[in-house]
Amino acid sequence: MSDIKIKQIESEEQWKYFIDDFAPHTFLQSWQWKLSQEAMGNTTFTLGIFQDNKIIGLAFVYKIKAKRGSFLFCPHGPLIKENRPENFKILFEYLKILAKKEKTDFIRISPLEIATEEKNVFFKKLGFIGAPIHMHPELGWLLDISLPEDQLFANIKKRTRYSINKAKKDGVEIIHTEDASCIEEFYSVYLETAKRQVFVPFSKEYIKKEFEIFNKENKISVFFAKYKGEILTAAMIIYTNGSGFYHHGASIRKYPNITSAELLQWQAILEAKERGFTLYNFWGISPENNKNHPWAGVTQFKKGFGGFSEEYVHAQDFPITLKYWLSYVVETIRRLRRKY
Repeated sequence: MSDIKIKQIESEEQWKYFIDDFAPHTFLQSWQWKLSQEAMGNTTFTLGIFQDNKIIGLAFVYKIKAKRGSFLFCPHGPLIKENRPENFKILFEYLKILAKKEKTDFIRISPLEIATEEKNVFFKKLGFIGAPIHMHPELGWLLDISLPEDQLFANIKKRTRYSINKAKKDGVEIIHTEDASCIEEFYSVYLETAKRQVFVPFSKEYIKKEFEIFNKENKISVFFAKYKGEILTAAMIIYTNGSGFYHHGASIRKYPNITSAELLQWQAILEAKERGFTLYNFWGISPENNKNHPWAGVTQFKKGFGGFSEEYVHAQDFPITLKYWLSYVVETIRRLRRKY
């Protein structure tokens, strides 16, 4: 059997070469996401799984510090090409040593793997337990945009097609830009959205830094839908791995009868198609059987464009210290309060 080794990868080019070939349905294992986490002050690790000096897997991991318990987190990873179960075990042994070295209380992974009972059993046998919360959406909605534009539009649900056409008739203007000065306008709408939907917003400094990081590689755009010169809807779209990703969204409620959001998303889809991509990723949706889920409304909005779902393995935790159970209780209470 060939020797498997885990090594820290310092070369952005080496990392991107693997990611471009793997083309996962995520940007959370990208070099740009690593830089974004560093901009937030997090310690990062870019780990490569090597077999005979050939990269067969990657794991971007970063350290999250919290009073309730610090942990190593691998978002939508690891990404392993060959012999996944055995190579994951080797990586896992490395992560346990790293977690103790970094004085963290647990390891958390959010695998970008289609959920199956077999995979649940695999993680359980290794000592993982289901995390009390999810860190990133575990049920995604994707759209195949390789079809001709007219066919894509025909596949959109009738109500959404009507909303797109109505917005055009009402004079809604869609602008998309890669100019960093747009962050000022975007952030004012984003703050209003955070207040209305009651979530903690990222700082303007972080949003600006994240935009700059992805924009260096021409992998991001900000879209605005304007009506009578006012911004009604805004979205930050990341373009990478053959997909356009609906990353940040924002809106105001001044003109409720103006259907600007549908037209904005349609233009973002067309931009992804223009770039030669084959998928548009709407990111998270709510489960079909939970009509009271906070995402129920936006889920119907996303599904209006057609597409398909992907359900991923639930986030998994491996306790390192007893303090993990404090974090478990705190996060369980948080989940119950959110009601999802």
